[in-house]
Amino acid sequence: MAARHVDHSAAAIPRSESDLYALLEKTDTPLLLILDRIQDPHNLGACLRTADAAGVHAVIAPKRRAVSLTETVRRVAAGGAEHVPFVQVTNLARTLGELQGDGIRIIGTADEAKGTLYDCDLTGPLALVMGFEGSGMRRLTLEHCDELVRIPMSGAVECLNVSVATGVCLFEAHRQRRLAAQG
Repeated sequence: MAARHVDHSAAAIPRSESDLYALLEKTDTPLLLILDRIQDPHNLGACLRTADAAGVHAVIAPKRRAVSLTETVRRVAAGGAEHVPFVQVTNLARTLGELQGDGIRIIGTADEAKGTLYDCDLTGPLALVMGFEGSGMRRLTLEHCDELVRIPMSGAVECLNVSVATGVCLFEAHRQRRLAAQG
C-alpha cells in the first residue's frame, strides 16, 4: 500500500473551546476522544490517526501538561491531525462537566474498573477518556466520568500503551455504533 501524502503546508492548528461547541451542534450523536495529559508526541499522533479512522468528531486535551500539535505529532498522525479537530481546553474538568450538561456520557478507562469495555453501551452521544501514559487520569477527570471501564487482558502484561488502548476502545465504540445504526 502506498504511503498517504499529507500536505503539511495546510497543517492543522489546535482549536479552542468555542470551536468545540460549534462542532457539537453539527451532530446528534457525537463521538469524542478526551486525552488527559498525554505527553508523548508519538502517542498523540497515533491517537489522532486512529480517531480519524474510527469517525471521532473531535479530540480534546488540556492546554497545559500535554503535548500539542508538533511536527512529530502531524507526521505520526499521517493525515489525522488535518482531518480530526484537535481542541485544547484550559480546564478539562470544567469541559467534562459542560459536555455532561449537553447530554454527552463520559466513559473513562481505568485498569481498576470493575466493568469491561465490551459490557458498556458505547452508542449515543459519548466521550471516551484515556489517561496519561504513566499514571492514568487525574482525580478530577476520574470524578467527572459517568462510568469507568477496563480492557480485559488475558496475557502477562498488565496494561497497554495509551495509543493501542485508544484504538481498542474507539473501534469497539465504532462497532457498536454501526450495529445500532443498522437497527
